[in-house]
Amino acid sequence: MLQHRFIESARKHPDKLAIIDRSTGRDVTYSRALIASLILARRFSRLERGRIGIMLPTSSGGALAIVGAVMGSRTPVMINYSTGAAKNCRYAQQKCDFKVIVTARALLKRVGCEELPGMVFIEDIMQALGKFEKARAFVKSRLPLPWLKRLCGKSNLARPAVILFTSGSEKEPKVVQLTQKNILSNIDAFSDMMDIYGMDNMLAVLPYFHVFGLTINLWTPLCLGMTSIAYANPLDFKTIARIIRDDKPELLVGTPLFLEGYARQSKPGDFASVQLAVSGADKCPEHLRALYREKHNLEIIEGYGATETSPVISANPRNANKPGSIGIPIPGTQVRIEHYETGEECPPGVTGKIMVKGDGVMQGYLNDTEETHLRITSGWYDTGDLGYLDEDGYLWHQGRLKRFVKIGGEMISLVLVEETLNAKTPEEVDCCAIELPDAKRGSRIVAVTTRRVDQQELAKRLSEELPNLALPKQYVTVAEFPRMGSGKTDFRTLTDMVRDLEADE
Repeated sequence: MLQHRFIESARKHPDKLAIIDRSTGRDVTYSRALIASLILARRFSRLERGRIGIMLPTSSGGALAIVGAVMGSRTPVMINYSTGAAKNCRYAQQKCDFKVIVTARALLKRVGCEELPGMVFIEDIMQALGKFEKARAFVKSRLPLPWLKRLCGKSNLARPAVILFTSGSEKEPKVVQLTQKNILSNIDAFSDMMDIYGMDNMLAVLPYFHVFGLTINLWTPLCLGMTSIAYANPLDFKTIARIIRDDKPELLVGTPLFLEGYARQSKPGDFASVQLAVSGADKCPEHLRALYREKHNLEIIEGYGATETSPVISANPRNANKPGSIGIPIPGTQVRIEHYETGEECPPGVTGKIMVKGDGVMQGYLNDTEETHLRITSGWYDTGDLGYLDEDGYLWHQGRLKRFVKIGGEMISLVLVEETLNAKTPEEVDCCAIELPDAKRGSRIVAVTTRRVDQQELAKRLSEELPNLALPKQYVTVAEFPRMGSGKTDFRTLTDMVRDLEADE
């Protein structure tokens, strides 16, 4: 069990720092983390049954709240505060049937969220602790290891460990329930493949409400006895670049947007401590690989995953990296490429749907049997992504099936259009391609840029690389792309923005 692994780490390294919290300055040793988690476990078990909402940033308080919930046999429901906190709180309560949400007043103020029914504040809980409550937790923390483990939950790998929500970048978020077995298998397989057991510390800036942050930045270091160097705002590129320089993490994991921001705010030598830089959650562009090579002599290792797979599906081995690919399946995970119309397995080099099977695949969507059956058949999870396996068994991502548009009977990749747009525009211009309905063709492609471009000149340059059907029929400028908590583009919101701009014209 996850909490048992954490307890083992705490007993083995009591005086070692579990979390260096660069947001609050509250650093926590493993022994103190264990005592605080035991206190919160008891408090949470009296507040709520079954599930409990947690809306806290990447911090020592956020980490201990999640661990405390699991130790108290409560399933943490992780609430995204970056894309409408109040709305997401109500959505989570409705979908998951719970009332209590553990949060912090400072976070509510920062994201502009009013206090909602059911909210309890982590700072109030910690301030109200009495001497007897602290002493009882201290005594518990010193019990023989087998006794302490039993007090913190019987071994049951099928037990839910967390509830997360899909990004909602394309439609309403789905409710993903991940078990102890799901997350533990992913931690072990990722750690084995990336050979991180000898590393001592990790930069932890990804949000815990995102599966990438929860599994890799929270549970992995706690289970392995590493130190997490935590900071709550992954978009504060300048501060995080300074943290990397001063605190010297050995493992750097992030999305392409975040990794690029840190590198651009750094100087050569600032990342000297980093032994491994891993990119995930979105396609890693070649210019980012070149930036890390030239500035820090680091080769970015790209991986691939999904919320429903806990998250890692594949990654490039450190000693056999194939830039541009998303690597080979991690141990215990199978990948099959299936023709998106016939369902037959595709030979190497032929693009089809990416299907995944293994211990990391969720049991299903909470209270949604229909959607679960649509996505999981005989243990195979349909990622909704397209890709192919090469002759060496490496996986190559070709985009999401939903990001293909059928125009004139042809399947057009919006990702390909975006990549071509970005190649033909200055580096400081962000480009995106979206689909809007068209009375004649059924669909049309709209190019969205963050700065005005010479449309005629750009269209001419695009026509050199793209077929006529794939050329954008319209160009729209927005000041900034809406982002999910992971840094990925929020396509649903962006499409709504473009529709609203059209309606106003």
